[in-house]
Amino acid sequence: MLDSTMKSQLKAYLENLRHPIELQATLDDSDVSRQMRELLEDIASLSDKVSLADSSEPSDWVPSFGVTTPGQAPRIRFAGLPMGHEFTSLILALLQTGGHPPKADEALQKQARELQGNHQFETFISLSCQNCPDVVQALNLMAVLNPGVSHVMIDGAAFQAEVEERKIMAVPTVTLNGQEFGQGRMGLAEILNKVDTGAAKKQAQALSERAIYDMLIVGGGPAGAASAVYSARKGIRTGIISERFGGQVADTMGIENFISVKETEGPKLVRALEEHVKEYAVDVMDLQKVSKLAKSTVSNANYEVQTESGATLRAKSIILATGARWRELNVPGETEYRGKGVAYCPHCDGPLFKGKRVAVVGGGNSGVEAAIDLAGIVAHVTLIEFGAELRADAVLQKKLRSLANVTILTEAQTTEVLGNGEKVNGLVYKDRGTGEEKRVELEGIFVQIGLLPNTEWLRGTIELTQYGEIIVNDRGETSLPGVFAAGDATTVPYKQIIIAMGEGSKAALGAFDYLIRSSVSVDEGGEAA
Repeated sequence: MLDSTMKSQLKAYLENLRHPIELQATLDDSDVSRQMRELLEDIASLSDKVSLADSSEPSDWVPSFGVTTPGQAPRIRFAGLPMGHEFTSLILALLQTGGHPPKADEALQKQARELQGNHQFETFISLSCQNCPDVVQALNLMAVLNPGVSHVMIDGAAFQAEVEERKIMAVPTVTLNGQEFGQGRMGLAEILNKVDTGAAKKQAQALSERAIYDMLIVGGGPAGAASAVYSARKGIRTGIISERFGGQVADTMGIENFISVKETEGPKLVRALEEHVKEYAVDVMDLQKVSKLAKSTVSNANYEVQTESGATLRAKSIILATGARWRELNVPGETEYRGKGVAYCPHCDGPLFKGKRVAVVGGGNSGVEAAIDLAGIVAHVTLIEFGAELRADAVLQKKLRSLANVTILTEAQTTEVLGNGEKVNGLVYKDRGTGEEKRVELEGIFVQIGLLPNTEWLRGTIELTQYGEIIVNDRGETSLPGVFAAGDATTVPYKQIIIAMGEGSKAALGAFDYLIRSSVSVDEGGEAA
């Protein structure tokens, strides 16, 4: 199951086990079970601290296997083969169950250990989903730390019947004690905050007690991360607050135009950004959604930002790097069937539609790339483009038109998402040439029509364009003195990762120059006078 290179690497990892672990298999005579046994036997052969046993306990998930200590019922279970993006989840489960210290924040580990009650989590994933491992690894760690927590990772492609029965239409989908808990990428902190109801209030109080920042960056994407590095290198007090560190990049699969790096993936780049930021004295505040920007009445602070959790942070200068999100269709049925057939990440959710009919709305690079990828998984793809021609690069269009199971509709305006009350079963579009409305029978709709800046909370506070972009000059300055902006939320053209990083760096330099010219002196210890 594992090639020689993977065995060699895994053997080295397993040397970090501090005490024995046991793999408990629940198998049948299927091909997946055969592969699973081969995988488990490979793992057990690499360390004398790993044993393999057939489970005597019944399980709802066959084939599956648990990771535990000998003589104990497993609290971590993998239903399906944890390969692809989930192989790292398996390695971490082995190591953490075997006593290897996790790298998670100590405060979060303490919060997980002290969590009260019985929490049985299940996570439906696809092996091509780059966001799923974050959820799986967080819940597995909680199960290691707390006897009251258990977690099952379920590969949706291997358990199609269960996916259909539970109407799972997006990954990752998490259930808690049989009830839906959440969808999409979640880290340990976010999960704990959802189950530990008093945590958010405590965090808000702690944040409000932070000292005044010389430079506070709102947003943790490429622009925000670059701003933080450039600011911290100036030796001033720097904070970065974000709803989700990494932003839209965390949902990007392949990145092939980041100069000097031939190819990478969004989650990998996000980890690198986070590691770089944390090399400096930057106060990183994640999972915090900012809701207001206002003038500060506190001495020595020019502005304050407020979060939805009730925290207030104060700073002498602000950099807005809030990024953008996928633009929605805004047609009847879209909201109702989001996560029930309407999706925005073809890489994540595509495998759930294996053998089914889907539509991709949008004829730019993102839409055409999505259609090409999906064509290798689903039965048929209908690409719907509003304009008279596709807008994607010629090489992508050529590839798309070579695929037998793709239909291309141009001058087509999507007007409604249809469903049966539980999931999508069709789409209505208007032929813009004839005015005739037509219906497409399908099971999934992937929306790929561009980005929308995350600036609604700034309306009436700062000058925006009619499209919601923050208006900036060539130094990143906004209409408010001391407030700068960078990245996809601004009027700077060409929304690209590398451009956002450059703009974030420029905004930080501009903000530092503002601080100097505003007679802000900085002592040797890095504290502003």
